[in-house]
Amino acid sequence: MNIHRKDTNLKYRADIDGLRAIAVLAVVLFHAFPETIKGGYVGVDIFFVISGFLISTILLQNLEMGRFKFSDFYSRRIRRIFPALIIVLIACWIAGWFTLLPDEFMQLGKHIMAGASFISNLMLWNESGYFDSSSDVKPLLHLWSLGIEEQFYIFWPFITWIAWKRKIHFLHIAIAVAIISFSLNIWGIKNDLIGVFYSPITRIWELLCGSIIAWVLFSQKLFAKKILDEHGNTLSILGLTAIIASIILFNKEILFPGWWAIVPVFGACALMFAGPNAIFNRLILSNKYLVAIGLISYPLYLWHWPLLAFAKIINVEVSAWMRIEILILSIALAIATYKLIERPIRFGGKNKLKVIFLVVLMTIVGYAGYAAYIRDGIPINRIKIRSANDLLNQILTYKFNSGPAYRVGSCMLTEKQGSESLQNCNNQEDPSKKSILIWGDSHAGHLYPGYMTQYSNKFNILQRTASGCPPALGYDTVDRLFCKEINDATIQYIEKIKPDRVVLAGNWSRYGLILNQLSDTIKRLKKIGIKKINLVGQVPRWENNLPKQIFLYCKKNEPCQIPEYMSFGLIKDIEVDDKLRSFSLENGVNYFSPYKILCNSEGCLIRTGDTGNSITAWDSEHLTYEGSNALVSKFKSND
Repeated sequence: MNIHRKDTNLKYRADIDGLRAIAVLAVVLFHAFPETIKGGYVGVDIFFVISGFLISTILLQNLEMGRFKFSDFYSRRIRRIFPALIIVLIACWIAGWFTLLPDEFMQLGKHIMAGASFISNLMLWNESGYFDSSSDVKPLLHLWSLGIEEQFYIFWPFITWIAWKRKIHFLHIAIAVAIISFSLNIWGIKNDLIGVFYSPITRIWELLCGSIIAWVLFSQKLFAKKILDEHGNTLSILGLTAIIASIILFNKEILFPGWWAIVPVFGACALMFAGPNAIFNRLILSNKYLVAIGLISYPLYLWHWPLLAFAKIINVEVSAWMRIEILILSIALAIATYKLIERPIRFGGKNKLKVIFLVVLMTIVGYAGYAAYIRDGIPINRIKIRSANDLLNQILTYKFNSGPAYRVGSCMLTEKQGSESLQNCNNQEDPSKKSILIWGDSHAGHLYPGYMTQYSNKFNILQRTASGCPPALGYDTVDRLFCKEINDATIQYIEKIKPDRVVLAGNWSRYGLILNQLSDTIKRLKKIGIKKINLVGQVPRWENNLPKQIFLYCKKNEPCQIPEYMSFGLIKDIEVDDKLRSFSLENGVNYFSPYKILCNSEGCLIRTGDTGNSITAWDSEHLTYEGSNALVSKFKSND
């Protein structure tokens, strides 16, 4: 994504710019319309192959001519990559200053710092988790791919240079490293899906496939010519077909990259090997409109996602027309960036001064992000809202620690933990008391504080919960690798201890209700001898998070009196509640409706008192101590 035309004697190929256009359009349209362009994310993989091909071609040519210098190589990379990225990072910092809450601005600052250091992929990998903020409100999420490319640019030139000097075969090294990387990708896809996605080690094989094509075209010209004369058009057709098929047929449910990444990688390799005279390369990829988009692909990639993310942050509901307008704005900004910033800085004289200036400026931008991060998002008084009291400021600065509240890591497992971690869940059991067992995902976990407050004087409160795992036997998903084994271990635990009652709870809207599996689970519990089964419905959900919605409500209603019940920013889940109520009657279990308990005609309960820690939810759907207690306290009347 970062290599462009006119690099050191690299013969320009318009079809590669056309391929770059297909890649960036796939990504941009996927981000704007994820339910329509479901496989557009493979555009990033196409970019990886292109980058590996062009970088290796430049390295091989310069080494062959005996004029390769690391200083020249990285000078060109800095002049190519830094200008547009600096502008986008500065724009995001400014936009964040005026629109984000302190915790949001603090996270943005960390992401700016990581983006300026080209380690976004490593940072996102480290912070990923069930309670991590939604990806669509992270303005710099897309820089993960730039991080992988830059990390490749750091080590691959050195390896290539050493191999050339010591007369070690380039192809052997490229193939060996690619095989290791691909093997780790296949092994890791079923063990650490997030790690495989973000790690340069499990992604580098894609760039190296492009490097291998570069070596064949550079070092084996007669062999390549023979293949292309006989099969060039076939490769072109197969390549474009593979890319289009992956964009249309792939979706978020497949294990990616894994084996599936071979399809777009093969497609990109085939098209680049086929050459500019092959049928689709000549007729489609070399089309002047596609080439024009390819020329602005880098700034277009940089601009589109922050604009979509900030629109989501500010407006919550981003309509289809608004997304189209954002894409048009992204193209306009990309054209302006390319013509007014990229080209003037990249080409022309005074390259040494340009590089020094860009490095210093990038360092300043990175420090600005760091400053926002270490200062907790800068003081809250930058957000000026007139409030009848300081309750709003208390709410916006309140930090709820879900770890001890939900017993995360021991009794509520994270996505990286399997059933064996439940051995660390130590429940204090009094033999003289009956037991209540809470089973489900984090929406079961957030009931634990309320049950401890309301029921622990008469019952042992037991907990077997895992983020992203509903209490449904047989449930399995690529997003949560250990759900089935965790639920199997939980039912065995229930058979062993036979609690007086079992509470089933989950974020039902996330799973499409899974009523058949839930029904089988209830039958199994009854067969074991559990006579009292309580099903807890969907808790109220908020766009982005509840504190953010309170902030936006106050912006629209100054001077602000924060209500106890609010409908502003509330996601309507009443159909889920109705279905679960009917399901409970059919299956003979007690049903507790959080909507009926926490909501009325004015909306849903957002605070139980006049202090910041009295809010009922700390993010979009997870309850605080006060929220959990307010909900569970009403169970007794129906229990």
